Amino acid sequence: MRILLANLVLAIFWVAVTGSASLHNLVFGFIIGAISVALVRHQIGGAGYFTRAKRLTTLFLLFLYELMVSAWSVAKLVCTPRMVLKPGIFRYELSLEKDFEIVLLANMITLTPGTLTVDVSDDKKYLYIHALDCADPDAIRKSIAEGFEAKIREAFA
Repeated sequence: MRILLANLVLAIFWVAVTGSASLHNLVFGFIIGAISVALVRHQIGGAGYFTRAKRLTTLFLLFLYELMVSAWSVAKLVCTPRMVLKPGIFRYELSLEKDFEIVLLANMITLTPGTLTVDVSDDKKYLYIHALDCADPDAIRKSIAEGFEAKIREAFA
């Protein structure tokens, strides 16, 4: 976020210095700002635009994959003549700290079929998750930690 803000400030500064407030001059200033910020990116911190875009794309593709896999699993469970389910609620310990990241994780869990985020603890350390089949909550915890949570942490680091 700091990189985008620095880039926007440089683009506006470029427009002010050149005295031309046209759209193409602003875009040119943004490009010059992007090059300038790329040169000093390691000093101001954060990932570059392409790195961030790649990480967000990876997170989105993981979500689509998990969505398809869990939809298939739920469809199989529902279509079996004798459903052997053990629904339940379990507590998931968060390693994410930012509110946005916690909300994103909770929504991704809720949007995948078979799981539902029920609550977030007041201290924002735990999520309470309902699973359609909670026979092995440790496996679900591991899947969330190594999947969604790891990719969210990576995308927004």
